[in-house]
Amino acid sequence: MGETENHHHPPPPPQVVAPPSAPPPNLGLSRGPTWTPAEQLHQLQYCINSNPSWPQAFLLAFQHYIVNLGTTVLIASTFVPRMGGNHGDKARVIQVLLFMTGINTLLQTLIGSRLPVVMGASFAYTLPLLSIINDYTDEAFTSEHDRFVRGMRTIQGSLIVSSFVNIILGYGRAWGELTRFFTPIVVVPVVCLVGLGLFARGFPLLGNCVEIGLPMLILLVISQQYLKRIHPRTTLILERFGLLLCIGIIWAFAAILTVSGAYNNVKPATKQSCRTDGSYLMSSAPWIKIPYPFQWGTPIFRASHVFGMIGAALVSSAESTGTFFAAARLSGATAPPAHVLSRSIGLQGVGMLLEGLFGSLVGTTASVENVGLLGLTHIGSRRVVQISTAFMIFFSLFGKFGAFFASIPLPIFGAIYCILLGIVAASGITFIQFANNNSMRNIYVLGVSLFLGLSIPQYFSMNTSDGHGPVRTNAGWFNDILNTIFSSPATVAIIVGTVLDNTLEAKHLNDRGVPWWKPFQLSKGDARTEEFYGYPLRLNEYMPTRFL
Repeated sequence: MGETENHHHPPPPPQVVAPPSAPPPNLGLSRGPTWTPAEQLHQLQYCINSNPSWPQAFLLAFQHYIVNLGTTVLIASTFVPRMGGNHGDKARVIQVLLFMTGINTLLQTLIGSRLPVVMGASFAYTLPLLSIINDYTDEAFTSEHDRFVRGMRTIQGSLIVSSFVNIILGYGRAWGELTRFFTPIVVVPVVCLVGLGLFARGFPLLGNCVEIGLPMLILLVISQQYLKRIHPRTTLILERFGLLLCIGIIWAFAAILTVSGAYNNVKPATKQSCRTDGSYLMSSAPWIKIPYPFQWGTPIFRASHVFGMIGAALVSSAESTGTFFAAARLSGATAPPAHVLSRSIGLQGVGMLLEGLFGSLVGTTASVENVGLLGLTHIGSRRVVQISTAFMIFFSLFGKFGAFFASIPLPIFGAIYCILLGIVAASGITFIQFANNNSMRNIYVLGVSLFLGLSIPQYFSMNTSDGHGPVRTNAGWFNDILNTIFSSPATVAIIVGTVLDNTLEAKHLNDRGVPWWKPFQLSKGDARTEEFYGYPLRLNEYMPTRFL
């Protein structure tokens, strides 16, 4: 006890105050870096104003010609036989379509959008064409060829009159004023559906001859994306020219199957899709044929058919607008301003007028598949597309040479479109980075626009037979306009998206991406606008200011 009492304990240690607890970690940041919005893609090897070497430019231009050739042959093969035309008529129609594609593309890249866009034949004119075909089916003609010529003359007259709608909307600047209501929330579904809306030209076309189309699809993916990693030199070759190599390999394979008799005892539809001589173009195409105005005869003007063509002209303008945004994205340019879109649509109307004069089967629109080729090759050079017009015009004049490449089986093009159209659709998704993609309001607008943009045209397609859509009133012209407009996914997306985005209240303009979007709607709102979209050769000094 005594020892315990006399023992002195040391003083207790001072209390250490714990530092304030750190805030919980941001789990979102811990999962990886966040990407800042990029107005221009930085992985392009050549952008809109830069140019590859001349040999590479010519090969890339020829590639653009081949890609566009598939749609041209498909349209002619679909409609010319139904109009009563023979194989020679189909060859002449293809020549005219290629010739006008070359002329309109050259004009558009020089004094139109200035984007690297091919202006190719459009499927938007399907219903007006079927309406004309049906009207002449029951009439008596001395021969099927006379019925075909009568139909072509009617198409000529309808194209000539309807072209003035685009000319007025474009050069009157009305189309540009409409696009001022666009925001990234509207552009996303429009560009997406420009690509996705053409899904019928993808695997369904490939499936017409699986033994050719499917190997093409697999070979293109493997060679263009995987084999290029084998050696540094293969990267350049396969990334830029892998498409041409794959076409050559599979085309040779199809020729071997044709010569060996693999398709001698199959259905006629299979023969036409799989055989390399199924189009009969080599035997029927003339050696030299120069398209000239009114080559089918005097145009026929019928009001009922003109109104249907007007609907198709509006649809082609809407689809071209979406394609222009995709082309700007995939060529390294900023978004096209309103005045550029106006003059582009106006020039597209001038192109329709020329097509009516020269006797084209359909009008043109911005080629979606060729824009996808910009993304596939990572080359958005304007000069490459301008050189491709030389191939289009040359092969339209010398028919035998053009017919040789037109004998490529269409399922090969179906495989190509599976890739190219998907790239365009994906480029539309990238515009969401400029708006608030966590806004429930934006999610609603995007979801409804995308779904109705696919669902409404599908309803019209399922209920269309012999050129007659679900709208069937006593006014045939009214039916043609509505059936044509609502059969286009991109057009429906523009209507639904613009209405919803401009009528639903947003908490902040930033949510819609308006602050980012507004400078690109003005002619001098961004310093890069003149660099990408200015006229060449000092043409600005001679053009009216309303077109600049």
